[in-house]
Amino acid sequence: MVETGKKAPKFKMPTDTGETVTLDSFKGRKLVLYFYPKDDTSGCTKEAIAFSELLPAFEEAGIAVLGVSKDTVQKHAKFREKHELTVPLASDEEGETVEAYGVWVEKSMYGKTYMGIERATFLIDEKGIVREIWHKVKVPGHAEVVLEAATALG
Repeated sequence: MVETGKKAPKFKMPTDTGETVTLDSFKGRKLVLYFYPKDDTSGCTKEAIAFSELLPAFEEAGIAVLGVSKDTVQKHAKFREKHELTVPLASDEEGETVEAYGVWVEKSMYGKTYMGIERATFLIDEKGIVREIWHKVKVPGHAEVVLEAATALG
């Protein structure tokens, strides 16, 4: 299980921009790594828009933001284009990263249980140490809270 004060699990994923990102890609910068269930659903869209709107403030503070779901890079690209998102999106189709970060969980809807991604955000410092974790994220105001926490790290 990922804990604050411990090393963040390493990852390697393709993004919708054709790049491959790893944890080491962000060495020397703070990283906001947010996990979301599915492209183009209402909560996920609102969250991606909120992080996109605040991306200039994150970047000004030297903080990278990366969204992650199990959707394909092609779906991510359509999602970004449709909603004019500026935050890069990484595809974890195999589920290795969502498993490593402990966000692949049992969920239930209408009495049925299934496995899915828990909406969660991890704030990782320049040295790859997890500084803060938000589980079961509620979207309204979340990106602002994360920005405040990330900039408070100094």
